[in-house]
Amino acid sequence: MRIGFISDIHANIHALRACWSALLERDVDRVVCLGDLVGYGATPGEVIAFLRERRVPVMLGASDARVAFDLGAVPNKRAGVSEQTLAWTHGILAADDMTYLRTLKMRDKINTASGRIRYFHGMPDDPDGRLDLQGKAAYLDGILGELNCRVIVAGSTHVPFLRRTPHGLFVNPGSVGLSLNGEPGADCAILEDEPDAEMKVNLIKVPYDFHAAAFDILTWGLPPLIATVIKTGSMPSKLHNG
Repeated sequence: MRIGFISDIHANIHALRACWSALLERDVDRVVCLGDLVGYGATPGEVIAFLRERRVPVMLGASDARVAFDLGAVPNKRAGVSEQTLAWTHGILAADDMTYLRTLKMRDKINTASGRIRYFHGMPDDPDGRLDLQGKAAYLDGILGELNCRVIVAGSTHVPFLRRTPHGLFVNPGSVGLSLNGEPGADCAILEDEPDAEMKVNLIKVPYDFHAAAFDILTWGLPPLIATVIKTGSMPSKLHNG
């Protein structure tokens, strides 16, 4: 079984289409999305439609929750560029898109020959949280035990990451639409499961027309800083909050 994981698309349909094609070319059996379909980018409706048409399982991301539910009632309300783009997204999405975002799960699982995979956006019961993948192995293995799994896949940080501990495997596929690993492109991951073998992980950087994505942002009057981030793969800390 080959499972493609994508996350943090952030309303970038150009990156999503490229990532999807790259995963299909690598013969994945299924694709799972860890959330954050919206926020920052200029094509939230297109991204939602793309994933819904293909019946991709999608988890609730932090930006999805902030847009789909009452912004004023969400703790730690974002400021600056983040708040501007989320408010714009909230105003432009169709009612059906909003309803869809409200139906997304917090977490889910896949049973494989080499063990159970659990996946979610930030933390198992909090899309706005973050799993510390660089924390102590005992801390991470404790989470594996609590969730009764061998593999955890989580997003949120926009930086691809892979770590093996004594009791399992942790993967962050990075961000499709707003990568922060220092170079432009779309990030995704493939987990390959084989009976009686260690699960293989391939972290992929997919090229796409990021100039078109940046142009969309400027055309819609969204903050130019986001276009710069897309073209460089790096982001000032004041812009990103999960």
